[in-house]
Amino acid sequence: MKSRSLVTALSAAALAVSFAGCAKEDTSTTTESGISLVTDGTLTICTHLPYEPFEFTEDGEVVGFDPSVLEIAAEAEGLDTEVLDVAWETITTGEALNSGQCDVGAGAMTINDEREAVMDFTDPYFTATQALMTKTGAGITSLEDLAGKKVAVQDGTTGSDYVRENAPDDTEIISFEDSSLMQQAVLTGQVDAGVNDNGLLNYFVTQNPEVEVVTEFETNEDYGFSVKKDGNDDLLTAINDAIASDEYDAVYEEWFGTAPAE
Repeated sequence: MKSRSLVTALSAAALAVSFAGCAKEDTSTTTESGISLVTDGTLTICTHLPYEPFEFTEDGEVVGFDPSVLEIAAEAEGLDTEVLDVAWETITTGEALNSGQCDVGAGAMTINDEREAVMDFTDPYFTATQALMTKTGAGITSLEDLAGKKVAVQDGTTGSDYVRENAPDDTEIISFEDSSLMQQAVLTGQVDAGVNDNGLLNYFVTQNPEVEVVTEFETNEDYGFSVKKDGNDDLLTAINDAIASDEYDAVYEEWFGTAPAE
């Protein structure tokens, strides 16, 4: 595999100090195949950590399904990969791409009209739906059972939107910045339930038998990787080729234990 690295807020701050008062060096380039990159020789990926099993840190390295899929595209182009942990809203609004922070936005990101207006998306690479997680044996089996109770969601997600649109009016919705905090709130009993993508929550319950997924909601969402709007068709093609490859099938089975559905 090509090299991967996580740029932390601390290291980013240190870089900002070291280059204060100096013009930023332009490291952008275009490959022989026409792919525009913000850094020569590297596919730079923006995501928001953690979101297991799609992207998370293990032994100081960013791993997961999303970076593994993008590595297929990078290796086909002879590129390294670098993963930056940034605020989720800078990815979903296209800001991270437009400001030149990265080449690709990733993070189990649902393709929708609002996001397509500001970014270009690859072909779908994963189909998801929303799920409801509770403490094991809590007796909650539906959104209707959350009347008068507390439910955790993650900021800026389709799960948050779904709960706000469909939960009983007297449900107390508590929003968390990242998925880990949301899941821990359910695990520790701070809230009665949590709603997020099924891939995320189903993975979490395999590691934590104190919680369970009690139902899923058929929202039929497709995940996509994003690139700058009207700015990198050749990169879209390279990632789409990776999604359609046999290597993608192997990566999918590595992270989810089964072959992708036809």
